[in-house]
Amino acid sequence: MPARTEHDAQVLSGLIEGKREAFEIVYRRHNASMVRVASAILRNRASAEEIAQETWIAVLRNIGGFEGRSSLAGWIFTILSNKAKTRAKRDGLSVSLDTSADDSTFDDAFDGRGRWRDMPELWDEMTPERIVDGRQILACVGDAIDGLPPAQRAVLVLRGQQDLDAEEVCAILGITEGNMRVLLHRARLSLRQSLDRIGG
Repeated sequence: MPARTEHDAQVLSGLIEGKREAFEIVYRRHNASMVRVASAILRNRASAEEIAQETWIAVLRNIGGFEGRSSLAGWIFTILSNKAKTRAKRDGLSVSLDTSADDSTFDDAFDGRGRWRDMPELWDEMTPERIVDGRQILACVGDAIDGLPPAQRAVLVLRGQQDLDAEEVCAILGITEGNMRVLLHRARLSLRQSLDRIGG
């Protein structure tokens, strides 16, 4: 998959050339999400931060070999996932991202394409007061994401925050597309409930 924009291509080129500014852009764009995904696998933030750092070292060492067959983010998160799963095995952790639950409970919330049937109330009523309180809302959303079950958090971060293709998310996490959809819908419903509580 080629770089999505000319800016992305320039960042990738700068990264390959070892330019600090390019690394800082990519780091700011992905590091927080990397820690969230790794902590979903390892269930330990300190270990997740270590894995994120190990991943950055691997990215910098191997960027010259990046062939563009996936997005840069997809490549980075694949490295992260592999490192986190290796650490989990080493530490005797079992990681299950499988969900076999029926997703019929989502029919009322989402249409057939995964869009809200009714937008959450908070999103329709952005008053000046709520804009001023935006930082508090973002902090609450961040806490709600961190509080999601690990598999839901990983899918939401990769699909929703990093905007990776469904195929890339499934490959990174080793799950089926059906499982990914269920996990994503559950995560979105949980976040909606959190937003509704803020707006209530």
